[in-house]
Amino acid sequence: MKSDSQIKGSNPLRSRNRNRQAVLGQIQAAGTMGRAEIARALGLSTQAVSNIIAELLGEGWILEKGSRTAGRGLPAVQYGVDPSGGYAFGAEIRPDAIFTALLDLSGTVVETARRELTDNSPNNVVEKVLNLREMMLTEAGVATQRLLGTGVVMPGPFGKTGLTGRSSDLQGWENTDAQVLFENRLGGTVALSNDANAAALSERLTGVAQGIGSYAFVYFGKGLGLGLISEGRLISGAFGNAGELGHVPVLGPNGLVPLESILSRVSIQSHIGEEKPLDLGALERLFQQRDDRMLEWLSNAASALGQAVLQLENILDPQTVILGGAMPGSLIDHLIEICPLANSSVSNRPDNPFPRLQRGTCGRMTATLGAASLVLHRAFTPHQDS
Repeated sequence: MKSDSQIKGSNPLRSRNRNRQAVLGQIQAAGTMGRAEIARALGLSTQAVSNIIAELLGEGWILEKGSRTAGRGLPAVQYGVDPSGGYAFGAEIRPDAIFTALLDLSGTVVETARRELTDNSPNNVVEKVLNLREMMLTEAGVATQRLLGTGVVMPGPFGKTGLTGRSSDLQGWENTDAQVLFENRLGGTVALSNDANAAALSERLTGVAQGIGSYAFVYFGKGLGLGLISEGRLISGAFGNAGELGHVPVLGPNGLVPLESILSRVSIQSHIGEEKPLDLGALERLFQQRDDRMLEWLSNAASALGQAVLQLENILDPQTVILGGAMPGSLIDHLIEICPLANSSVSNRPDNPFPRLQRGTCGRMTATLGAASLVLHRAFTPHQDS
C-alpha cells in the first residue's frame, strides 16, 4: 500500500508549497513587505523566506519595491506582487448570458466581456467560454503560459438535489460533471464554484472584505445565495452547495416561507406584478420614485433579512454580514438602514470594529470578478492538499 507521501507527494514538498503560498499571500495582503517581517508573521526562518523570495523573484511573481528603514541596521528591501506576473480568467454562467473577466495578479481588471446565451446546454457553454478566453488573452496581449488558471461560476445547486428545478437553475446540467467537462475542454487549472461563493472571494480580494477573516456574503443573483469565509478560507461544503440561503424558512406576512420568496430580485418582480422583467435600472427608478409597491417589498424584505442575519450570526459568528451582487446599491443601502437587527445575537458586541451589516463594493459584476478571484485565492492561500 502506498503511503500518503507517495500518493500526494512528499511532506517536505507540500510544506514548501504551503509556505510559498503563505509568503505570497502575506505580500499581497500587505501591499509591500520585507523578509524579516514576513518571517515573523508566518513563524518561518529568515533563510526559508529568503529562499522563497528568490524563487518568486526569479519566476516573476514579485518585484522589489524600494526599501524601508526600521531601527538600526541596513534598510530592509520591500517586496510587492508584480501585477504582470500572472493572470486569472473568470467566467460567470447565467441562464441567458456569459460574463467574463481577466484579472492580473494584483486583482486589477484587465478585460471584461459579455455574450448572450440562447442555448445554455453544457457543450455550447464550454465552447463559448473557451472562445472568450482565447479572445481576451489575445486582446490583452497575455501569453498563454502566464495564465494561472480559469475560474467558472454557475448558479447552484450542483448535481441532483431536492432543490433542483428552480427558475434560477441552469437547465440540462443535472447529469453533467461540470468540473470534468471544463477541465477536459479548457485544460490547466479549473476552479468551479457557485456564484455566491465566488462573489464572497471577490470582496475579499479587492472589495470591502479586505482584511476581514470571517464573514458571510449574501449574494443577489436571480435568486439568493450565500458565500461563507472562515479564517480566510471558503466553506463550500461536501458537494460545493454550502450556502443555499434562499431556502431557509423565515416568517413572512402570511406565515413561514423560503427567504428567497421575500428577499430576491425574483420576489420583487412577483410582488410588483410587472409582466416585463425588471432590470436594475427599472428597480432603481421605482425606488427613486418611492413607488408604494417597491416600498412595501423593501419593508417585508428587511424584516426577512433581519431574521436571516440573526441565524447567520448565531450559527457562524462572522465578523460582519455583507450584501452585494446584482441589486441596485440604493436598494441594498435602504435594506441595511431599515433592517431590524436583533439584540439577542453573538454579534451584538462592542469590541467588533466592523458593522454587523454592510454593502459590498464590487457591484453587479462581483460574481464574474469572483470567478477569476477563485484562481488568485488558490495562489495566495495555503491549502492542506497543496
